[in-house]
Amino acid sequence: MSRGLLSAAWSLWRTSLRQDRRKAVTALVLVVAGAAAWPLVAIMLRVLFEAANAGRPVAASLAGVAVAVLLIAGLTLGHFAHIAYFELSELDVLHLHQELMDATNGSAGMAHFEQPEFADKVRILEEDVEQLRVGLQAVLTGVGLAVAMTLTTAVLASLHPLLLLLPLVAVPPLLAGRWAERMVDRSREASAESTRRALGLFRLATHAASGKELRVFGLEQEVRRRHGAFRQDATRRLWRTQAVASLVRMLGQLAFAGGYIAAVLLILRDAVAGRRGVGDVILVITIAAQVNQQVAAAVGVLQDLQRLRSVYQRLDEVHGLVRAGERADRPGALPAGPGDPTGPAGSAAPVPVRLRHGIRLVGVELRYPGGEQPVLAGLDLHLPAGATVAIVGDNGAGKTTLVKLVCGLLRPTAGRVLVDGVDLTDLSLPGWRARIAAGFQDFVRLELPARRTVGVGDLPRLDDEPAVRAALGRAGADDLVGQLEAGLDTPLGREYADGAELSGGQWQKLALGRAFMRDDPLLVVLDEPAAALDAEAEHAMFERYRLQAARVAAATGAVSVFVSHRFSTVQLADLIVVLADGRVAELGCHADLIAADGLYAEMFELQARAYR
Repeated sequence: MSRGLLSAAWSLWRTSLRQDRRKAVTALVLVVAGAAAWPLVAIMLRVLFEAANAGRPVAASLAGVAVAVLLIAGLTLGHFAHIAYFELSELDVLHLHQELMDATNGSAGMAHFEQPEFADKVRILEEDVEQLRVGLQAVLTGVGLAVAMTLTTAVLASLHPLLLLLPLVAVPPLLAGRWAERMVDRSREASAESTRRALGLFRLATHAASGKELRVFGLEQEVRRRHGAFRQDATRRLWRTQAVASLVRMLGQLAFAGGYIAAVLLILRDAVAGRRGVGDVILVITIAAQVNQQVAAAVGVLQDLQRLRSVYQRLDEVHGLVRAGERADRPGALPAGPGDPTGPAGSAAPVPVRLRHGIRLVGVELRYPGGEQPVLAGLDLHLPAGATVAIVGDNGAGKTTLVKLVCGLLRPTAGRVLVDGVDLTDLSLPGWRARIAAGFQDFVRLELPARRTVGVGDLPRLDDEPAVRAALGRAGADDLVGQLEAGLDTPLGREYADGAELSGGQWQKLALGRAFMRDDPLLVVLDEPAAALDAEAEHAMFERYRLQAARVAAATGAVSVFVSHRFSTVQLADLIVVLADGRVAELGCHADLIAADGLYAEMFELQARAYR
């Protein structure tokens, strides 16, 4: 649901009040007082000139002092208001950052991350969130302008009824400004994909990790060419729209200029005819000039408020895409209840203490939003309790998607995922994830002290050094601690001035340690966890993984799932699942699959031949 200008302004004002009510109210009072001072300056100038013309020096002097005080108020109160609302603006930006993080990560599933539309809206929001730094100023200025325009209208009505039309002449530039801003906003939406791709290529060209391949394969010029093409496409769209928008704004200002000139001529005609004094002429010239400034300011405020509305509107759209992703994960699913994203509060079944039967997928289909073909289709699979399961298949066969399903990161669009006979959607999803130990190929490089980089794998034991060292031992990363200058207290990554820079393999060992932090998981998942390790290191890691799997299988009946392209490690699994085109092509142990002489035997022979 989109929000109007007033709704967006009110949302930001309420946020500011929650941040610091005293500063928010102080800023509002100062801005309104400063804005009201200018129409009063025009009135006192009229009194000053009329008193001087009538030979009343005392009245003229008092009016002069009043003009000076009001000028000082008009020039300085806004500055003092800025001091009050500057910090509030920073807090408002942080608040919206937090809300965006909650929107993108507060859902049970991850289907929304698969949508390009979601990526485009988040990218624009990341830029537009800075609009809140001027958003509060626009809201306060808008209130001040409303007060000033009310006073100005009263003054114009006292001079001549026809002058009441002068504020109406301000309507064309306001409408023109709003129309122009909508044109620009639509253009930014249309160019978002090109801008996103250009930014992706820019990061690729400036990242040290990609620099090697760019140079070896001679891709520098190609990356620059493609970056330039995407950037030019985005710029061309925006430039054309900005040019038309500027013309629309200019025509609106010209309409007001005509009304401004007519108002001055009207009072001058009366003055020449003797029906007006010099004070009235000074007043209408001053007030008309102020109306011009108010209109220009109102156009600017309107543009800022429109951008502010776009921020909240896109935030609403992001929430909508997340909800749509959740519905796509599981059509007909009930909305999430407080504290449990799987269903209404209190409806979730308890997670078993120990697995007795295992995990079963029944008729599972997974189709990403907007996708023409399902990633998984008609999948029937039983992962027995206590078993070590290897999943193999070509790229795009659905291996990682299957892992996401059993972790509850995605929900099937058809079929069911059962944990000891209970549908995963009926379980407490936070409770289920608390019993998962996982390491992924695209692991996160957490730039924290080494202890915490591993310890976050089990938050209650974040700083438990014995637990961290035990997890690193299971991952075969004991030697890594000795290589760090301050051991587990060493900060990692370039975010720290003294942070240690690690190799890809070292980062992956830490990620594996993180995966082995939990002592009592029901599901252990390693999805291509050794991509940065050599074959020997991966084999040694898998041997340790088997020991870990055996330990947790005895304790909790855990299912251990391992995804790998290296068949030297896969063959040691209890059960091997061969995926092809989103379906289970073959199933069995290594010996049975070799004897069947099917797809697995063919892939195994091709890889084994490379080592002969």
